[in-house]
Amino acid sequence: MGTVGTGVVRGFLERGGYLLRRSGVSMQLRRICDRHANEPHKGLRIDRSVLTTDVKQVLTDPEIDIIIELIGGIHPAKEYLLEAIRRGKHVVTANKALLAEEGEAIFRSARQHRRLVFFEGSVGGGIPIVKALREGLIANRIESIYGIINGTTNYILSTMDQMGCDLRDALGDAQRHGYAEKNPRLDLEGIDTAHKLAILVLLAFGRRVPLNAIHVEGITQLSGHDIRYARQLGYCVKLLAIAKRAQNRLEVRVHPTLLPSRHPLAAVNGVYNAILVRGDMAGDQLFYGRGAGQMPTASAVLADTVQLAQQIIGGHIMPPLEEERSRGARRLKPMLDICSRYYIRCTVTDRPGVLAQIARILGRHHISIASVIQQERQRARSVPIVLMTHDALERDLRLALGQIDRLPIARQPSVAIRMEEL
Repeated sequence: MGTVGTGVVRGFLERGGYLLRRSGVSMQLRRICDRHANEPHKGLRIDRSVLTTDVKQVLTDPEIDIIIELIGGIHPAKEYLLEAIRRGKHVVTANKALLAEEGEAIFRSARQHRRLVFFEGSVGGGIPIVKALREGLIANRIESIYGIINGTTNYILSTMDQMGCDLRDALGDAQRHGYAEKNPRLDLEGIDTAHKLAILVLLAFGRRVPLNAIHVEGITQLSGHDIRYARQLGYCVKLLAIAKRAQNRLEVRVHPTLLPSRHPLAAVNGVYNAILVRGDMAGDQLFYGRGAGQMPTASAVLADTVQLAQQIIGGHIMPPLEEERSRGARRLKPMLDICSRYYIRCTVTDRPGVLAQIARILGRHHISIASVIQQERQRARSVPIVLMTHDALERDLRLALGQIDRLPIARQPSVAIRMEEL
């Protein structure tokens, strides 16, 4: 009963009658297990008899049909959920890390015991993206997903863009406002986004992708200069989760991405999330809303609980969707085979002929330059050169940048950001 759990309990206590009228199902909050169950819960009038610190009272209670897991992390959440399923209980969870890393074991057990696992709150907070992929777009062959699905990094990048500051200052601002943890590593390094992307790929493409197979880059290498240069070129920078079919192979990656400023995803700022799904029948569908927080995530958890309750009452337990949805895109496309346009920033010694040296190396690796901006000197004898390329292979770009960075004129490692025109 942490942040989200408190929101769920509040929803049950304050909206029980409303949920009954809307769903036709009466639900009783029978037990709350919390390490701090004996402490007062501010603002909530909870019957003390439902509070416990003993998880066995939840797992072994034959009266409980649905267990809501909001512990977070892998252990002991995994063990509790497997035990709950084994004892015939259905499960609602918002645990993205658990599903991304141990979901196969959870879903396999659910199939064996004919139980259901609902997890709307695991991706996008209150955005009903899981339900949309499971049901609303079930007739579609999903072609691509582009998602801004981490509110912390989106807030930081928005702040860097709007305030003209660097990453450190934007992170400090996010922490002061409660949008970033004291240790924000999972957010800044893109790991949280990768967890959520693994879940979306399972739903959209019927493909389980282990985390170590997802190319993941965070935002820690970005500077305020990159944000400003991108803006000058008509782009903004977002941390994107990308999954798309490419010649019957599947690209799955997380990294900072340049988007055209005119695109709807470019207008998603602050802690908001947005997910663009392209289906072969429905076309582009954009889902937008608060991607985290107590009440948005509690809204998703309550929706799952109501839907489960309706299925139990109706006696119609749908089999889990986590079966193979698509026979296409069975193979993952290696990151080195990705083709993209690139933004490149090289920080070099300010002297004649530097640009020609860089252009020659790019040319030798089949990378053509679309435009160049040579910025003012940042510090003594050091100048950034910003280039936009035409389409190039990732493997060629990496080889070229490795050679550029070994030149005597290189003052800092080069920065490359992939572009998506969408």
